[in-house]
Amino acid sequence: MRLDDLDPKTLLTAAKLLDSENRKLLDMVLELRRELSAAKGKSAFQLALEVEDLQHQLAQRNRMLFGDSSEKRPRESKSEAAAGSKKQTGHGPTEQPALPNIEVIHELDVADAVCNTCGGQLVEWEGQTEDSEEVESIQRCFAILQHKRKKYCCKCGGCVETAPGPKKLIPGGRYATSVAVASAVDKYADHLPLERQAQIMNRQGLVIESQTLWDQIDALARHLQPAYERLHEYLLAKDVLGADETTWNLLGHRGKASKRWYTWALCADDAVLYRLDESRSAQAASKIIRDFKGTLVSDGYTAYHALKKQGAGFRIAHCWAHVRRKFVEAETSARVQCAEVLDLIGKLYEVERAITGPPEERLRIRNEQSRPIVAQIHRWALSMQSLPQSPLGKAIGYMSSLWQGLQVFLEDPHVTLDNNAVERALRGVVVGRKNHYGSRSVRGTEVAAILYSLIETTKLCGLDPDHYLKVAANAAIDGAKIPLPHEVAATLGAG
Repeated sequence: MRLDDLDPKTLLTAAKLLDSENRKLLDMVLELRRELSAAKGKSAFQLALEVEDLQHQLAQRNRMLFGDSSEKRPRESKSEAAAGSKKQTGHGPTEQPALPNIEVIHELDVADAVCNTCGGQLVEWEGQTEDSEEVESIQRCFAILQHKRKKYCCKCGGCVETAPGPKKLIPGGRYATSVAVASAVDKYADHLPLERQAQIMNRQGLVIESQTLWDQIDALARHLQPAYERLHEYLLAKDVLGADETTWNLLGHRGKASKRWYTWALCADDAVLYRLDESRSAQAASKIIRDFKGTLVSDGYTAYHALKKQGAGFRIAHCWAHVRRKFVEAETSARVQCAEVLDLIGKLYEVERAITGPPEERLRIRNEQSRPIVAQIHRWALSMQSLPQSPLGKAIGYMSSLWQGLQVFLEDPHVTLDNNAVERALRGVVVGRKNHYGSRSVRGTEVAAILYSLIETTKLCGLDPDHYLKVAANAAIDGAKIPLPHEVAATLGAG
């Protein structure tokens, strides 16, 4: 019997039994450790650290079995802090400013327009209605547009002209640009696989196959390739970029085995770009970083440092959020020690949240308030005693290895405290990967990179992806320069 066949109650019972067995084994290991340490003459301090490490491993396994994945530390909630405060039990209707308002008039049937008292005929009471609202679902529909292009001729017989037809992604193609755009948004913004899209469309009356939808998306991506390249250049001209990477799958097809690829990401406040590559090496990183000369905020991954050693012109700043996560993980076995440094890191974020002024003010406040906190964290790290391979020792070692990059934000007001922005920008890619599992071809990875980049950038700029892709596709078909999302947003703002 597989685990998938067991009900949740049975699985929980099995997990508790495993936990009990783990604790028994841990007690045996601890006893053997004590005997071995006594034989080797180890100090009580060294023995205590080893016991702490074993207890941390057990706590980590228990968290994987029974806990959630949140990085938030337990704290008193606002509702608990406000003694006697009354909890809100409901909320009013959500405002819907984007929806059109359609007035529907309801009238009495003639048979019902009779007075219940005297039996007389009821007449309409002018201007008096009882009003309510209802959100209605109007299903998307498809139609075949019969384009009739009129012909014009001259009496001399020397000239015949035909009125222009609609713009097409594929010359002579049967499907409008809107079909490709809608399918691209459904897949890369809303994570709906093409096969599922085809099934939905079939229920709505359009008989279509997923391969046909792929052909439309592929054609759209080919038209938008210049915009993708321009977006890359736009990002590389920034002073500060966040960088991160995650896995992607190149699925097996026609007898080929599946491979693990990687999604590389560069992110700024108004743009993000992805590049999919089969490698996680420094060479793969160089394809997206290219000749960037600004500051790269990263989690400390070695590929970026390797590029620096090879002579790359960018500066590396490191992420305090990643450092914090290491101490959160170690907190299960070294609660007191980790609580101190976690509180200090929390103060760094409090300083950042309070800054509302221009970069000059941010730099001044960081020097006055954040720099002493960083110095205090450094003194704390030097004062700690821990085994190098213990969770606390690993967390301190991780922070120490990145120490120079962790201080860059004190010198440059444009450098963020962490690279959480690029991690947030990768969420769409990760959710998409879980829904449609990856790409079936190398061309599929290229299309994914183009459309994810433009759609996620559009969302950062506060635009509707459907609107932007239509604007960009029409410009591409006309042979004009394709505007980037921030340029379209600026035009709308000016209007």
